[in-house]
Amino acid sequence: MGVIMIDNPATHFNLKTHMNSRDLKTAIEKITQRGGLSNVGRAISFVTKNFFSKANGNRSSAPNVVVVMVDGWPTDKVEEASRLARESGINIFFITIEGAAENEKQYVVEPNFANKAVCRTNGFYSFHVQSWFGLHKTLQPLVKRVCDTDRLACSKTCLNSADIGFIIDGSSSVGTGNFRTVLQFVTNLTKEFEISDTDTRVGAVQYTYEQRLEFGFDQYSSKPDILNAIKRVGYWSGGTSTGAAINFALEQLFKKSKPNKRKLMILITDGRSYDDVRIPAMAAHLKGVITYAIGVAWAAQEELEVIATHPARDHSFFVDEFDNLYQYVPRIIQNICTEFNSQPRN
Repeated sequence: MGVIMIDNPATHFNLKTHMNSRDLKTAIEKITQRGGLSNVGRAISFVTKNFFSKANGNRSSAPNVVVVMVDGWPTDKVEEASRLARESGINIFFITIEGAAENEKQYVVEPNFANKAVCRTNGFYSFHVQSWFGLHKTLQPLVKRVCDTDRLACSKTCLNSADIGFIIDGSSSVGTGNFRTVLQFVTNLTKEFEISDTDTRVGAVQYTYEQRLEFGFDQYSSKPDILNAIKRVGYWSGGTSTGAAINFALEQLFKKSKPNKRKLMILITDGRSYDDVRIPAMAAHLKGVITYAIGVAWAAQEELEVIATHPARDHSFFVDEFDNLYQYVPRIIQNICTEFNSQPRN
């Protein structure tokens, strides 16, 4: 536990300063009122940038929770600062004490500020207290909600809550050298995610006319192990049956995806498929698999757009040479995160 004061944000003590409840209680009792403005937006920005770091005692296995207590209303805007906090995996709970009276509402900088700050707008993260004397009544409900880790929705970010299946074209036209370049591209994408058996998981399928499960979602649970597994994938060589590969991935890979994970399929191919891709692509979309289609060299652009999730402009990419694949890593990650962060917060 740590404490931040809102007026001119600064850390009173961080997550590892006090290691037992007695010392923590003593430290809290020594905090004095400083007065000043209710700079909630600045305080949330300060927490996002400075507080939840390993150096300050943050544990990767524990959810990050911020409880904001404000008397009346914030004197600055909270919406943008809170959005960045949510996207960083911080769960914001908001306690307002004594809201603005009718004749004071003209001074509120940002109406409905609590809903703009919290992780979800369903009431789970918000408390309103009529006076400071009633604050103690929020204690048990707040503790219960903070401890309900399954409902701490903002612990899930675009980088730690997906099952990602790479579907890799191993046909003869790719060639050994280019295949290693594709694997490096897969490696570069994988490095961006937080990998564990409870965070993002990765699996891979290679295909020609036939399909081969290189490794499933539950086979490796650490980033080094996943990266080594990608490196060990051997080039197969053969034809290009992309439709059959999508069906295979749905059955052999995504059927074992966890219900609470976003399912992402990232397909890389260098040619037109010998079989139909429309029906398998539709099956993937209907099963909630978000599909990214990356085509190289002789890949058919209209086929990539059929495979890709709508809108195709955000989910299909074409490069003329294998050596240019790496350029698309930042854009693909950005699109994955933009899509994740645009989900409704109700």
